[in-house]
Amino acid sequence: MTVTSPSPTPALPGTRMAGEISEQPLVLARVLKEGLEAFRGMAAIIRKAKPRFVLLAARGTSDHAALYAKYLIEISMGLPVGLASPSTLTAYGATPALDGVLWLAVSQSGGSPDLVESTAAARRCGALTVALTNSPGSNLAQAAEHHLDILAGSETAVAATKSYTAQLLALWLLIDAWRGGTGTRAAGLQDWAASVLDDDTVLDLAGRYRFADRIITTGRGYSYPTAREGALKLMETSYLPAQAFSGADLLHGPFAMIDAQHPVIAVVPEGIGGDAMRPVLERLSGRGAHVCIVGDPAAAASGGLVIPLPGGVPEELSPILQILPLQRLALALSVARGNDPDAPRGLLKVTETW
Repeated sequence: MTVTSPSPTPALPGTRMAGEISEQPLVLARVLKEGLEAFRGMAAIIRKAKPRFVLLAARGTSDHAALYAKYLIEISMGLPVGLASPSTLTAYGATPALDGVLWLAVSQSGGSPDLVESTAAARRCGALTVALTNSPGSNLAQAAEHHLDILAGSETAVAATKSYTAQLLALWLLIDAWRGGTGTRAAGLQDWAASVLDDDTVLDLAGRYRFADRIITTGRGYSYPTAREGALKLMETSYLPAQAFSGADLLHGPFAMIDAQHPVIAVVPEGIGGDAMRPVLERLSGRGAHVCIVGDPAAAASGGLVIPLPGGVPEELSPILQILPLQRLALALSVARGNDPDAPRGLLKVTETW
């Protein structure tokens, strides 16, 4: 008699992504506990170097983390910051004078050839090169003079979730230490994150948006990178055209496409960025747009949709929380539309560009 073992039950669509989303409070706690000394040490090296300019190099989701760092450095350090174009150093072979420049490369895998090659070229051109990755043994970590581990742990879902929030926190800790901070303002972050993930309000939104054929995301200041990352998550998991605009840019040419049939997700924190979004929200309301607020409930029109976030969070830390419901929205919307966000078509975990 032949006995056959039962076939393993296949995982439900999105199981890996859901698991990694839920890990984020633990990851944030680990970064705060285990990474702080390394970030302080690197900050001391940067302070000693006294960079006159900062260049940030990244791709995909990591590019949004780099954009967040751009706001942080320009606002808190008073230094000019640019987003690097790796192809100028790789495809075109440029050799810019980078003495006195901090080159900060941000990558989950550290495996994209253009980031590796451009970081090595920047180092040859005189820059202080720092790689921030989830892979200490990666080629990018080896190419840079210094490396910082974001401590996110193994991430197997194609859509980056916990590595993104770990990048944001790592960048905040590095820059906070650079300006002389102690990191204590982030002490309650894991608890705030857990409370956001416990709120299922966003799941109702997935039902409303299931048949949408376009979504706009918008935010200003520190929240603009969140709008961009939220749009990317919707595109890569639900194949849904999602366009992100700063609130200021939205009021220019793109405003012509706003109507009542296509949802707008507005990321509105407490603080200066939220205040800057008020005129944008008024214009959207006047256009009859279907708006959902992620953040400050006080910004929502009477009876409007809102995904509330904890109050009292420093604005510069709020992007770490803002993205959590948008990750969950992307997951739920993908499954509702019959897709598997763990295996988006045409995508691999590591995207290699040259």
